[in-house]
Amino acid sequence: MSYRTLLRDHRGLLGIAFLAMFSSSLGQSFFIGLFQVPIGERLGLSAGEFGTAYALVTLASGFAMLRLGPSIDWVAPRRFALAVLLALLAGILLLTLSPGWLVGLLGLGLVRLCGQGMMSHLGNTLAGREFTALRGRALGLAGLGLMLGETLLPPLVAALLVWLGWRELWWSLAAAVALAWLLMLGGAPWPAAPRSRRDRQASREGPRPFREARFWRLLPLLMVLPITMTGLFIYQAHLTEAMGSSLASYSLALTGMGLAKLPGALLGGHWVDRLGPVRLARLYLLPFALALLLALTLGGHLTVWALMMGGGLGMGAQEAIATSLLVRLWGAEHLGRVRATLSAAMVFSTGIAPALVGLALDLGASFTLVLAGMLALLVGSWWLAQGVLASPEARGATP
Repeated sequence: MSYRTLLRDHRGLLGIAFLAMFSSSLGQSFFIGLFQVPIGERLGLSAGEFGTAYALVTLASGFAMLRLGPSIDWVAPRRFALAVLLALLAGILLLTLSPGWLVGLLGLGLVRLCGQGMMSHLGNTLAGREFTALRGRALGLAGLGLMLGETLLPPLVAALLVWLGWRELWWSLAAAVALAWLLMLGGAPWPAAPRSRRDRQASREGPRPFREARFWRLLPLLMVLPITMTGLFIYQAHLTEAMGSSLASYSLALTGMGLAKLPGALLGGHWVDRLGPVRLARLYLLPFALALLLALTLGGHLTVWALMMGGGLGMGAQEAIATSLLVRLWGAEHLGRVRATLSAAMVFSTGIAPALVGLALDLGASFTLVLAGMLALLVGSWWLAQGVLASPEARGATP
């Protein structure tokens, strides 16, 4: 079945997942970073204090995901979406109207938890759970929601700030998202919860990924790309200096990365359905690995483009691969719990990664050595996951 047919037959459910992924943009780092200065001034925080506070609320949202994320396995998706939307809007109001830094940080935490965390959790879980043979394509289409946010919102914010203050802009975007959700809540065909409330205790007795060796062996493979790309984003000045490139070239390459996510998502979803997530999991990091090798041997503007494009292709395909693998190994009925555990691990790791890279640089390591460490981490993560990918559950379970 083609993407066109999938959209024709399941546009309502795909629209829910797509809107959830787009709505997660309001809590993503790329969007909040656009308002770092006015938010810091509003809360009376310096740049360093804001960064520390941001890291702390992000880590807190990761712990909250462990607690709240599995509830999508027994709460009706429509009710789940409404609760997350209301909490997101409450967080935006607290952040923009806060009388002091404590209330403002509570609002920021809600925006991070419900935006980056729960909205993306809702979109990916629905697409991964409600589709079977077409799971990869459905996840690829849902992921386009976040890509649209990453592409559309930064220039839109820059344009609207000419006429609106930062708080009025937040309120306008929140109102537009809320209106879209009201239409979706009232008119879309919402699926039922996979388990009833009576089965809640049984759900709690389901898998505990943190207690399983196969989860820990698979986790580095799924985290290596977010970790390394976060390090490249944060230390872009060191990257361009080490490569003999420029920040202007990096900025253009960053746009190329965003464009590369589109074929990564669509082709990745298509190939997951045709070849299976196991085979794709062994291959999808290859473009980024080759880019790291190119950076270690050549340098120059080309290597910056290679890193961003290779990372973009991998990030575009990763969600379809990761979610399909989780379904293969733990089953669709427990997808909410396992995805919440993976999401929390992602939050923790990407929060710690910049600190580790910064420590290495402070100790005198060159950025070329940091890139070599990233390549070693990628190869080690790939090797560690091979036993899990070769297991009967991964190879033979029905997707």
